[in-house]
Amino acid sequence: MRVLALVKRILRQLVRDKRTIGLLIFAPILVLTMLYFVFNGDDYTPKIGLVNVPEMLADQIATEGAQVTTFKTEVEAMKKLAAQELDGYLKIEDNTPSIVLEGSDPSVTGATMKWLQNAFPKPPQAIDIPEPMIDYLHGSIDMGQFDYFGPVLLGFFVFFFVFLIAGVSFLRERTTGTLERLLASPLRKWEIVAGYVLGFGLFTTIQSTIITAYAIYVLGMVMEGAFIYVLLIILILALTALTLGILLSSFAHNELQMMQFIPIVVVPQIFFSGLFNLETIAEWLSWISHLTPLYYAAEALRDVMVRGAGFGDIIINLLILAGFCLLFIGINIAVLSKYRKI
Repeated sequence: MRVLALVKRILRQLVRDKRTIGLLIFAPILVLTMLYFVFNGDDYTPKIGLVNVPEMLADQIATEGAQVTTFKTEVEAMKKLAAQELDGYLKIEDNTPSIVLEGSDPSVTGATMKWLQNAFPKPPQAIDIPEPMIDYLHGSIDMGQFDYFGPVLLGFFVFFFVFLIAGVSFLRERTTGTLERLLASPLRKWEIVAGYVLGFGLFTTIQSTIITAYAIYVLGMVMEGAFIYVLLIILILALTALTLGILLSSFAHNELQMMQFIPIVVVPQIFFSGLFNLETIAEWLSWISHLTPLYYAAEALRDVMVRGAGFGDIIINLLILAGFCLLFIGINIAVLSKYRKI
């Protein structure tokens, strides 16, 4: 009977906690649905350019399975390649073919090379066609999947752990009465939020520096750009995760409820951060990526670490990340009004 009474008490607690019930039922459904659309997306269609390819040969190319564009000069093709509007282009000079690949994504590079190998008509065995020279705008033939996925994973782990630590820590400030004492003081709401952000932000800066340095200099993650830019991106991303964690902790009553935000807020970001090729996901779903801070951080990290981009190339992504951070700070200030009117 005592065991039965304990079972009844636990069931009553679960029934009263609507958020837990929703997590147990709807969060797995949400994640599984995203996995379904991500892994059942269309095959990637490489974007190929042709430069100085004889018209007779171009007419024989099987264009199925790729977006093929003809360019009059190599300068035009190189501009498109640098803007990531091309995956590679083929040029023929002095009857010698050569291929230039964008190269930052090994999976895209593999799809591009596979299409090029199968697209051209097979010459008679009596004709000796020289092997094409292969060049890379970014990366090299030795570049692996970890080098491409590494910047996304670096951003994700920083975002995840900062979000978790900030949320739980701020929740404890509330549950232990520390926040109530601060609200009873002459401090204004923006001063309280600024104090928490700067306090946690100092620790976040140290954490981000250590994690970034370890990934690059110990694990050997590819690094073509300047380390200071990577650190700047990670720092702004961490502050965004910090302010979001503090914000969502205001709607949780205990650590368990704080954890419940992870599959709803954090996990979906990994699907739309660029870890999976967004061009293969249905268009009606891929727009979600532009609402997630991790997407912009991952784009900026890849630009710097893989493509060697400078500050001017990542400024837009940094501004958007900073915008997310300021938005969350503003909402945090507004949310404090439910604890104290001033």
